[in-house]
This record gives sequence, C-alpha cells and structure tokens, in this order.
Amino acid sequence: MSTLVYVILTSLVASTLSSGTNGETLEFLIGSRGRGLKNGCSSENHRNYRATRCSKLGDAGAPPAALPVKTELLVFADQRLASVYPIIQKFKSLITSDPLGITKTWVGSDICNYKGFFCDSPPDNNSATAVASIDFNGFQLAAPTLDGFLDQLPDVALFHANSNNFAGTISSNIARLPYLYELDISNNLFSGSFPTAVLGMNGLTFLDIRFNFFAGAVPPQIFTQNLEVLFINNNNFLTTLPDNLGSTHILYLTLANNKFIGPIPTGIFKAFSSLSEVLLSNNQLTGCLPYEVGLLKEAIVFDASNNKLTGPLPVALSCLEKVELLNFTGNQLFGMVPEVVCELEKLRNFSLSANYFTTLGPMCRDLFYKGVLDITNNCIPGLPFQRSVVECLDFIAHPKSCPRMWSYTFIPCNSPFSSGSMNPGMAPSS
Repeated sequence: MSTLVYVILTSLVASTLSSGTNGETLEFLIGSRGRGLKNGCSSENHRNYRATRCSKLGDAGAPPAALPVKTELLVFADQRLASVYPIIQKFKSLITSDPLGITKTWVGSDICNYKGFFCDSPPDNNSATAVASIDFNGFQLAAPTLDGFLDQLPDVALFHANSNNFAGTISSNIARLPYLYELDISNNLFSGSFPTAVLGMNGLTFLDIRFNFFAGAVPPQIFTQNLEVLFINNNNFLTTLPDNLGSTHILYLTLANNKFIGPIPTGIFKAFSSLSEVLLSNNQLTGCLPYEVGLLKEAIVFDASNNKLTGPLPVALSCLEKVELLNFTGNQLFGMVPEVVCELEKLRNFSLSANYFTTLGPMCRDLFYKGVLDITNNCIPGLPFQRSVVECLDFIAHPKSCPRMWSYTFIPCNSPFSSGSMNPGMAPSS
C-alpha cells in the first residue's frame, strides 16, 4: 500500500477563536485510490484520478454554530501534479485580464482538465502523470510576467502562448527545463534583450518570439543551433547578419520587420540553403546582393523588400528553379532586369517597384504585360507610372559601385534555359 501524503493549508475563518468555532482547514491528499480517508468522506471520479471532498458535520442535536465547520479535501493523481498546483494558483493570482473566463476552470485538483493544460507521462517515469503541455494560444490573458510560472514547470515539453498580453522578460531559468522543445510566446508584450537562455537548450527545436518588443543584438549562435523553426520577425532587433552564418538545420526562418543592418553576407547559402522562405523584408540592410542568393535552391519565396540594397540584380537568381515569389520592392537597385530571371518557369510574382532600373528586355516586358512583374516607380522609358526624369537623373549622378562586379553575370548552376540569353560560367579564382 502506497504512503499517503497530506499537505494541509489552514485558513482562519472571520470569527475569533473565543467564539467557540473551529478554523477552516483545506487538506490536499495525494493518492490513487483515496485509501486512508476519514469515515464519512465521499468521492467522485475525474478521468484518471479521483477527487475527494470531505466535510465534517456538527452534532445533529447541537444548536447550529454561527459559522459552520468546513473541511475540504483535494485529491491529486500524482505528486507531480500536487507540486505544480500552488505554482498555477500563484500565476492565476497575477492574471489582470481574462475576458474569456479561462481561469475559472483552474479550480480544484483536476489540473489535467484545466483549460490550456495537458497532461502526459514524463520521459523519466511512464507510470507518472505530469503537466506536459501548455496551450494558451488566443486566450487573451494578461499578466505582468511569466517568471515563477513557465520556469517552474519541470515537466513541460510544449509551451504555446500566442496572442495574449503577457509582458516582462524571459527568465534565464527556462534553461533548466529538461524537456522543453517548443516555445511560442509570439504576439505578446515581451521586451528586453534576446532571450539568450534558449542558447543552452539543446532539445529546443521550435522558437517563435515574433511580434513582441525584444531589442538589441541577436546572438549568432542561434542560427547554428539545432532548431527547425526560428521566427524572430516583428521585433526591434538592431544587429548585423553574421558574416559566417555556418550550417544550420533551420527549415523555417523569418527575420522581417526588424532593424537588421549591414550587407547580406555571402555565406547566406550556408544557413539558408534548406529554406523554402527567406524573409528579410522591412529591415535596414545595405550593400549589394551577393550572387550566392542563387544557391538557395529550395527557396519558393525570397523577399528582401524595403531595405537599402543597391547594385544590379545578379543573374544567379535564375538558379532559383522553385521560386514563385521574388520581392525587391523599395530598394536602390538599378541597371537592367536580367532576362534569365524573367524566364523562371514557376515565377508568379516578381516585384521590383520603387527602384531605379533603366532597361527591360522582351521576356521581362512579357511578364509585365501579364501582370507578373511589377516595375512601377522605376526609370524605364516608355512604361507608365515611372519616376520623374529629374529624380532618375539625380540618382544616376551619384553612381554606386559593388564589389565583385564579375559575379553579376555569373550563373552558379547549369542553365535550364534554351534561349541562350546568358551562358553559365565558372567563378574566377580571385
């Protein structure tokens, strides 16, 4: 027979002890079958474990007391659930807004039936029951912090809290959570620096911190960590992309709508070669596009719009055989739009608006008339909705140069095109 563990929390009633009434006592009983209960207790089943409530009745012949004696007994299916109960209740007391009434379900010992809480057996004990997953997505809860809650759930593997109003910073203590592999705190009010505690979490594969107010630098180690998903867009990160991004397992990465500065590094293909979407839009990236963007052979979307990029478009973009969307809107690109890029078979949306291109060949003009290519607000004679002559001449009067000029006519793949508009070449040795 297993030993029953009693944790007794006593709250005094409003009357004084001199009135002859006893205090109100709340007992938490941890066990699987409710053995050892006092006579007269009743019980009811709750899924995989039992909740038992007992009340002591006064002598039937005695006159009623001013305040009746009341003892309530909570039964937990596992010690692990009992240990997180006060943590949950403390966090509940911090909730400042709950428009959907979520926390009304956070009552009693049936933690596995609390809305947003999910239980399972932890990896270290198949016979135990623990809080394994939290899903607060869309609950619209508000609290000044998650500290003392998230970092105190030792068995949690998934924590999803998208679209709430949680604030504060992320405690470094989350690095102690041994099973956490998905962390989604997107669309909240978190601030402070990048939560560097995640850098030590080797089991973490999913990190989503987008749509918050994090600021400062992004540690370069995060790009080489064993992550499959990294969403850090729509924050206030002000940093450069590291020169050597290295190899990565990341399959989904978004960096858009931050304040990344500096050039797109030539090593971009090492980190992004497996990505289907490369989102660099709405930052402050400068410099010229490296031809290495043509090595992103899995890319379906490449979006570097609304930056400060300059120079010509590299013809290496013609190697993106899977690409459906190319977006370079709102930069300072110039020269001729490469015909070989316009020949990409799967290209459905090609936006070059608000640049300074001056020449458009027949293949690209065909895309323009089909509505695939947006070339408005450029400097192309004869096309509608272009920049003024004065504006174009002013840009040309301040010429911009790019390093490795040879690279803009270099195609780092075997050309799949038959038109002969550009022959593939070999990169120079220097």
